[in-house]
Amino acid sequence: MAEELARLTGLLYEVGLLKRYKRTGWLVAGVRDPESIADHSFRTAVIASVVAALEGGNPERAAFMSLFHDTQETRITDIPYIGKRYLKAAPNEQVTADQVRGIPTPVAEMVTGAVGEYEAKASLEAVCARDADKLECLIQAVEYREQGHQNVQPWIDSSLAALQTASAKAIADEALSTGSLEWMTRVLSGD
Repeated sequence: MAEELARLTGLLYEVGLLKRYKRTGWLVAGVRDPESIADHSFRTAVIASVVAALEGGNPERAAFMSLFHDTQETRITDIPYIGKRYLKAAPNEQVTADQVRGIPTPVAEMVTGAVGEYEAKASLEAVCARDADKLECLIQAVEYREQGHQNVQPWIDSSLAALQTASAKAIADEALSTGSLEWMTRVLSGD
């Protein structure tokens, strides 16, 4: 049990790397200090819960899968799409299996189950979580564009094209037609 706890604690430290690792696609777009992978995963989880609720799924399950959807990047990093043309990373399920090897079985099964379901698009919640990943990227691109980064349109276009659910598509349309701070204007005006 001591070895399992040591490995589990190591995994928790490893996941902490996601707070330091930056999303590399935004570096390609010219964003000097882009969001971290953990920043992305947090908002993805919130969006996944919203999309799942709107689609009649389980918001908690969708959010849960989103928390683990990029944990493999502690080992393979966030390879930008142009890099994926030249590099072949191990499948996320394989990286996850290596990450959870030797930790307590209930935890290992929980994590591998979430990643496997997400990667296989095996449920409505997995589809909602995958849509949330793309929708978060689109929203972040809109925010970066508002900050003056003009090279983000390819991220908006590819994210929009990948959306599957009606709810995610509707949210994307709204995000593209409003500014990122319009919510604050409404709050301040008493709406």
